[in-house]
Amino acid sequence: MLIAEELLVLLTRDSGKPARPTTEVDRALAGAVLIELATLGLVDVAGPGEPVRRGGLVLRTGPRPDHPVLRAALDVLGQREGRSAKSAVEKLARGLRASVTDSLLRRRVLERRDHRVLGLFPATRTPVRDRAVAARLRGSVVAALTGPGRPEPHAAALVTLLHAIGALTTAVDLPDPRAAKARAKQISQGDWAADAVRKAVAAVNAVVIGVVVSATAAANS
Repeated sequence: MLIAEELLVLLTRDSGKPARPTTEVDRALAGAVLIELATLGLVDVAGPGEPVRRGGLVLRTGPRPDHPVLRAALDVLGQREGRSAKSAVEKLARGLRASVTDSLLRRRVLERRDHRVLGLFPATRTPVRDRAVAARLRGSVVAALTGPGRPEPHAAALVTLLHAIGALTTAVDLPDPRAAKARAKQISQGDWAADAVRKAVAAVNAVVIGVVVSATAAANS
């Protein structure tokens, strides 16, 4: 599964509703796609001497990924190489949740449930169908937060993104939430990843946290 697919499973309540505001979920999913592309060596953060401005995203040569969500993301990024991570996340977030949801529906990890709001207005929810997958993902996150040594990359990416939107305690049951959040902060530094991925993680983290801070400020104003 993609990191974005795993993240969406963890952020889906039993009712099928998202566990966090949709703006946060959408940006976190876009961040997951960027981190995955960086892990595959296809996206990097430009440094000195690059053909684009320093700090912008640059594409690297490599085989195109098999998954249509990742291929579509590469096409979007290729339209304007050198865009900032913030710009990339905003662009990738458009329609991404629907694409990831469709992928999980095809794999029967989620299921579609049609219903009516107030008995009148048709609506659709997509709760988790495969509870074993959800349990495995929650277990991997808990293991990354409580186990010794360096976490597995997918689990580390999930921890980073869940921590960025303040959803750790929403997504998983933690025996010691305070200790888990402290460990999540360490994992978010990207020490588990290669240099290119670590730079992408830092850039994505800043963008996603910025979205959460802005949303909180707007709600309290």
